[in-house]
Amino acid sequence: METTSLSAAALPVESAHSSAREKLLEHLFIGELLRCLWRRKMRNMEVLRAEVDMGGYDVAIEANQVLRYIQLKSSHRGAKTATVPVNVNLQTKPGGCVIWMRFDPETVELGPYLWFGAGPGEPPLSLGDRVARHSKGDRNGQKAFRPNIRVLPIGRFQKLETIDMVVDALFGLAIA
Repeated sequence: METTSLSAAALPVESAHSSAREKLLEHLFIGELLRCLWRRKMRNMEVLRAEVDMGGYDVAIEANQVLRYIQLKSSHRGAKTATVPVNVNLQTKPGGCVIWMRFDPETVELGPYLWFGAGPGEPPLSLGDRVARHSKGDRNGQKAFRPNIRVLPIGRFQKLETIDMVVDALFGLAIA
């Protein structure tokens, strides 16, 4: 049997696999976070996934007696994305935060991370008043408002280079 290699032009368009990539990145993030906690001798941790996407979070993680509701966002390291849409229900969750993962498009290596949230036990941060619009217009080209979604600009995020820094921000843990 003859084997051939696919040229870059013959590979499927990345957007065609965006759901699979999103799940891959979520699993990688959770794995890296749990590994970091394990290295720090934190064995009492819990991961909960939202069955329905109405609460504004993708995953809830508890460690060090701190519960965090996390909305995950991602974009490759070269992306020019300047904003992300965030569900307003995240503001009602104690410990609600957004982690915007940057990743290498070839190796899918994670980092750096962009963090939006308050410290453990602090009141949640406001998402602001900028209401998002639908990405596609109606038959007249009008893009309707999405009243439960706010647009969060990259300037509101803090850059965290490593997963250790993410764990510190989430759970207030010092490196052991």
